[in-house]
Amino acid sequence: MRRFGRTLVAAALAVTVVGGSAGWASGDSQTAVTGPPPGTAAWRADTSAGRSLPDPATATPHEVAAFFAGLDDAVRRDLVRSHPLVVGNLDGAPLPLRYEANRIAVTATGEARYASLAAPDRQILAFDPRGRGQVAEVFGDLEHARHVSVIVPGSDNDAATHDARRKPATGPAGMARALHEATGGSTGGSTAVVAWIGYTTPVGVGLDAADGRLARAGAARLARFTAGLDAVGAPAPVLFCHSYGSVVCGLAARHTDATDIVALGSPGMRAGTAAALHTGARVWAARGPSDWIADVPNVEFAGVGHGADPTSAAFGARRVPAADVQGHTGYFAPGTQSLAAFAAIAEGAAR
Repeated sequence: MRRFGRTLVAAALAVTVVGGSAGWASGDSQTAVTGPPPGTAAWRADTSAGRSLPDPATATPHEVAAFFAGLDDAVRRDLVRSHPLVVGNLDGAPLPLRYEANRIAVTATGEARYASLAAPDRQILAFDPRGRGQVAEVFGDLEHARHVSVIVPGSDNDAATHDARRKPATGPAGMARALHEATGGSTGGSTAVVAWIGYTTPVGVGLDAADGRLARAGAARLARFTAGLDAVGAPAPVLFCHSYGSVVCGLAARHTDATDIVALGSPGMRAGTAAALHTGARVWAARGPSDWIADVPNVEFAGVGHGADPTSAAFGARRVPAADVQGHTGYFAPGTQSLAAFAAIAEGAAR
């Protein structure tokens, strides 16, 4: 009975402590945005291409890629103009078309909070204005990259805040830029990095951050996203999973073709060991000495808490050096051991 009581206390503590990169605040329950993108009904009804368009709800990314491969440029452009929200979010569609479609879709919202995403130099691979908004942004040349990394962030991230002013190299876009730079991005490196906020993240600290509901929805979307990368010929990705994002990656692991999965500042991956993730990817883990995530109990009880500490010896992940990381969001800071290790993993050079 005493042990049971300790478990209940730990689980309750997990509810109040597990949070995101924005800090310590009460959490609000979020409704996960799932399903096909806005405009799907009009897309399904469109016969202008002379054939049925692939159903965003059921077509695989490879089926989508095959469909677009059979179209001439004029038809492709017409579909982008007529259905930007669908084409822009359709995994398996050609990358340049998605960038163009999302520029149109962002502009069409007329919302100032999204305006910067429509700049000509931005490569927006996905944009969904529903809820708090979701976005994926590419840094580098994804079409010709030899290596691809995907940043999967945790709580308090959405389309409006993913590139908000913060400390350098923090936030999804900041992390992606730092990794791209560390892999030679400014000198023509061969690694592309995607900042992927393709799921509804928890807000602040609350039950959403301590249970797996939003992570399960996010895992399905992440698995489809990585299948979409494969469908357009991109290399199998490395997943860098921060905070609650590591819960998403843990649940998605067996459904992706990732070569490596890196959990950083993780509250747990909903698995007792790296082997229990059932993935062929190499699993890595990092935690800095001042990261408050260390205070989160590594329990899972009645759906609350995310289980074993990925940095523990018993979990079996490869350790990433992080002795000089400051706080919960400093893993990509220039000059840190962790960023140097991340760059080596991203380039396939780590052993």
